[in-house]
Amino acid sequence: MSYPRPRTRSRVLTAALALGLAAVLSPVIASTSASAAECGTTNAALNRPATASSTENGGTPATAAVDGNTGTRWSSAFADPQWLQVDLGSVQQVCRVSLTWEAAYGRSFQVQLSDNASTWNTVYSTTTGTGGVQNLTVAGSGRYVRVHGTARATGYGYSLWELSVNTETTGGIVIPPTDPRNPDFGPNVLVYGPGYDRAAMQSRLDQIAAQMKTNQFGSERYAVLYKPGVYDADVNLRFYTQVAGLGLRPDDVRLNGHVRVEADWLQQGDNPNNLGNATQNFWRQAENMFVNLPAGQIERWAVSQAASYRRMHLSGQVQLWNGGDGWASGGLIVDSKIDGVAVSGSQQQFLTRNSNLAGGWNGSVWNMVFVGSQGAPAQHFPNPSHTTVDTTPVVREKPFLHFENGEYKVFVPALRHNSRGTSWENGAPAGQSISLADFFIVKPGTPVATTNAALAQGKHLLLTPGVHRLNDTINVTRPNTVVLGLGLATLSPDTGRAAMAVSDVDGVKLAGFLVDAGVQNSPVLLQLGPANSSASHAANPTSMHDVYLRVGGPQAGKATVSLEVNSDDVIIDHTWVWRADHGTGPTGWTANTGRNGVVVNGDNVTAYGLFVEHYQQYNTVWNGNGGRTYFYQNELPYDPPNQAAWMNGSQLGWAGYKVADHVTTHEGWGMGVYSFNQADPSIRTANGFEVPNRPGVRLHDLVTVSLGGVGTIDNVVNGVGGPANTATQQRYVVDYP
Repeated sequence: MSYPRPRTRSRVLTAALALGLAAVLSPVIASTSASAAECGTTNAALNRPATASSTENGGTPATAAVDGNTGTRWSSAFADPQWLQVDLGSVQQVCRVSLTWEAAYGRSFQVQLSDNASTWNTVYSTTTGTGGVQNLTVAGSGRYVRVHGTARATGYGYSLWELSVNTETTGGIVIPPTDPRNPDFGPNVLVYGPGYDRAAMQSRLDQIAAQMKTNQFGSERYAVLYKPGVYDADVNLRFYTQVAGLGLRPDDVRLNGHVRVEADWLQQGDNPNNLGNATQNFWRQAENMFVNLPAGQIERWAVSQAASYRRMHLSGQVQLWNGGDGWASGGLIVDSKIDGVAVSGSQQQFLTRNSNLAGGWNGSVWNMVFVGSQGAPAQHFPNPSHTTVDTTPVVREKPFLHFENGEYKVFVPALRHNSRGTSWENGAPAGQSISLADFFIVKPGTPVATTNAALAQGKHLLLTPGVHRLNDTINVTRPNTVVLGLGLATLSPDTGRAAMAVSDVDGVKLAGFLVDAGVQNSPVLLQLGPANSSASHAANPTSMHDVYLRVGGPQAGKATVSLEVNSDDVIIDHTWVWRADHGTGPTGWTANTGRNGVVVNGDNVTAYGLFVEHYQQYNTVWNGNGGRTYFYQNELPYDPPNQAAWMNGSQLGWAGYKVADHVTTHEGWGMGVYSFNQADPSIRTANGFEVPNRPGVRLHDLVTVSLGGVGTIDNVVNGVGGPANTATQQRYVVDYP
């Protein structure tokens, strides 16, 4: 096998994408109506989590001020300033804050609101507080409410018998029911069943493939779904397209033909006739079907990031690159059976989890990782670089839509421990089905208020294909909620808020959608658990599957942190978190800004297939204990203009993967950090990985790469491993320490 040339991407220099926001926020649900907002009478702070800057002599806790009992109180230390805050559980429109003071009250204080408990908006301020009972009319939205005292009226601290918060109600919102036998998925979901017209179906598949072939940053999205049965089709899978079977097991849908990804549109190098470059074959997915290849033929799956081959059964050989030439840069096979050999070719890195490689595996470049998979090659690192972990410690497979007895349902697979192989080969998969009647179908243009009202009523969400422009945060507050996207449905916040925030509750499942940063900076795009979450979810963790986050590309998106994980025990099952290095909207060091891709604050978080690229400081920051990462792929940013812009204080650059100094337990397997300093090839980065030197922190099978020798990573990890540079473009460390 020839060694591949380094991965590069073209820069697309076009004008900024016009947003036209006024046209996209109109509601699409005719039966939805809302009455004028009123200030409600329910105390939204009652028994909610509360914290404070201090407590008097270690007693009088913050929770005593939100327990509904005017005989218990919170009191602070005898100093200024002091604060008390309460978490309402979701972003809400606050209209009244009532304070019942004890004798020790605040003469000077503010009432503040925040979405994230770090950036605060003052909605009330006084320097002449009177104590007693104060009913304060305010206007603003936030998840957190804080009373911030700056001057005490007495020589004691601040003391509140009770803090009460009232929020606006829109009691007229009507959530339309979903007919599970005939749901309205919208125009971009194609469903085929027995009795289909083969010629008409193939014609429509070809039309979609032609439209989406080079449509890397367009707004079109498609899902092609097959009811249980037998079909003849050639599916040429292009951008933002999902093809999926609707059976409970892959073999319930038999497709005679192909479900393929070709590298036939993007040139390699400078020759416009030299195609085969798969390094931009992003954002597509094949799921839950048996592909029966024509005799003597192979399958092509030439992909890079955000391209999942999940819950599939393939009758023959698969090539994971263009076949014979071309570059490819990442992907995954999950919960699948491949009867023929899987040939990785020029794939630079790849993850295979809980699969059956019945025909074996052929190939290796820098970082091939196998977790809980039958037929995987033996552990060997490097050259060949095969990282093989025998079992998967804890995982839940991705929820999926299926059709049974005339009704659409969503199947939620059960949690598995120490598993090996697929979830479906030995009979019916473990888990539960939820009728689509329990889902609210969200279409592009559905008001966020309607979506949140549906969630508050206990509905799950099905996101239909398209770009969903958001003027507020979608708040998932109930345990066991499922949010499932079709056709890579895309959430794009327009007002600088998070696209979605999940409460610190059990068993939320997020799957199959893309979050795209808006032009107004969001402090965080997707937040799993509020700050300081602490509940244990070991028995029923929250999980995210094929959820992707993007800063820039179609527009000059901005987000300080893309993914923030605060809850404990979260399972990350394949994500690509990408600050764009090219797009149809402006991209560059000051255009599409993003500080960190992933920040993990929760304990015992497990990631399978963590792809994070091009962020402007640490790409991944891991602050929680007990973390585990199985496969990590990172490219440092291409675009720092000079070394001065790429400095962490006095240190050269920022590591691609940073485990915080206070962490005592952490482990990672099969991890790569790459450098391609396109703007200034002289730029250096001190370390690809930085971790605390503790016995409980261990990394296995690490690689750093200078792509084409453009830029230097001085060491693999903590000053160990030597420089990846023009002279030696790959460096390996088998175990650290």
